[in-house]
Amino acid sequence: MAYQVVEKSAALDTLEAQLQERQSRLEALQVRVAQLQEARGLQARQVEDQRAQNAAQREAYEALRVHTSFQEAALRRLQEEARDLLERLVQGKARAAAERNLRNERRERAHQERVTQELKKAAKRTVSISESPDTFGDDGTKKGSETLTLALATEPEPLDSETCEKWKRPFRSASATSLTLSRCVDVMKGLLDFKKRRGHSVGGVPEQRYQSIPVCMVARLPTWAQDVLDAHLSEVNAVRFGPNSSLLATGGADRRIHLWNVVGGRLKASQTLEGAGGSITSVDFDPSGSQVLAATYNQAAQLWKVGEAQSKETLSGHTDKVTAAKFKLTKHQAVTGSRDRTVKEWDLGRAYCCRTINVLSYCNDVVCGDHVIISGHNDQKIRFWDSRGPRCTQVIPVQGRVTSLSLSHDQMHLLSCSRDDTLKVIDLRVSNIRQVFRADGFRCGSDWTKAVFSPDRSYALAGSWDGTLYIWDVDTGKLESSLRGPHCAAVNAVAWCHAGSHVVSVDQARKIVLWY
Repeated sequence: MAYQVVEKSAALDTLEAQLQERQSRLEALQVRVAQLQEARGLQARQVEDQRAQNAAQREAYEALRVHTSFQEAALRRLQEEARDLLERLVQGKARAAAERNLRNERRERAHQERVTQELKKAAKRTVSISESPDTFGDDGTKKGSETLTLALATEPEPLDSETCEKWKRPFRSASATSLTLSRCVDVMKGLLDFKKRRGHSVGGVPEQRYQSIPVCMVARLPTWAQDVLDAHLSEVNAVRFGPNSSLLATGGADRRIHLWNVVGGRLKASQTLEGAGGSITSVDFDPSGSQVLAATYNQAAQLWKVGEAQSKETLSGHTDKVTAAKFKLTKHQAVTGSRDRTVKEWDLGRAYCCRTINVLSYCNDVVCGDHVIISGHNDQKIRFWDSRGPRCTQVIPVQGRVTSLSLSHDQMHLLSCSRDDTLKVIDLRVSNIRQVFRADGFRCGSDWTKAVFSPDRSYALAGSWDGTLYIWDVDTGKLESSLRGPHCAAVNAVAWCHAGSHVVSVDQARKIVLWY
């Protein structure tokens, strides 16, 4: 019995110990629950605070969104107003330019009419020629004299001899341009000096001309890009082949001219011509291939000799950017066109301007024939100038500003490119537009985009604003081909070699592409 009591007591003590342990654990758990409840309350308060902040930020965002929409609407209105103002400004400038061109043309016509009237008046005035008869002395020698008297201001003195009367005869003056004798003499001197400058001397010495460049009979259409290079440090504006078809020149806005050789279907850098005073806008080889002429933005054209890095001559005299410079078929002569509304003829031997032609509008390009200079202008006209006389012989209007001119090898057809996104072929034998070339996607990328004939005049080639080259058949007017690929910017100029086997194009992204 006592043993059972002891066991029961021991079991009771064990149970009490377990109970105390559980009570202590329960208290700890209660403390933990209280802590968690406190943390939960803190988290709930933080969530409420965050929700309040989110609501405030949402309201601020909505306010900013509404304000931004108002600002965007105001910006669109301002942009529309700016576009309207720009359009009105451009239209106003175009109207002003058209009015100025019209005034200049009227002034020129009035001046020509006035000169014509003065010529007619002066031509009606008589000149008496008095020539004393020859007499012979006792020794058999001839004695006599001749006198010329101009009857413009005073009457001629009477001659004593009756025989002299028969030598008096009236004739009409063909060179007087004013009512005064001094003016007549000045004009005669000017005409004689002009003829001497043009190479027509009194003795009739013929002009020295270059030998004609041989060209292919049938040009080959290019189909793929054979070589692509970065030609310049910035935009490339001009490209031209030399007469041997393996040498070409490129000019760019980096004021450099690079000469390239076409070797094995690849472009190999040959030489860099330095010393240009501004961006290059045009390059040209003389027919012998020994000289390069370039037009620049520093109001001058410059001349290099192939093989020499520095400029040989600078042709100064323009008062604005020179946009075109071309050699004439006569040796040591060149022509330049400028935005100063003049075309100048140059004697390259003396770097001397021998003639200045006022052309009434910005000149974007010039080409030279045997006895004609053709200029393309910003006033949407092509003008023809007789290189042996002082006047404009013909004006052909086209739609859009003229960006380039290309004369066929036989000088019977003229290709023009203009900002109305068309190319036009003009038959110079009848002075009519023979073909007009258009294409879906073709757009003229700048005011100096150049288009050219193929050497056999079968095709017309031009580059578009998106880097595509377009080739038309001159006889049928059909689009023969469009070449896409290497160019990722507007094509500024193209050139077709005289052999007709390959083409080169340059763009505003510094690239030069050789096509075969």
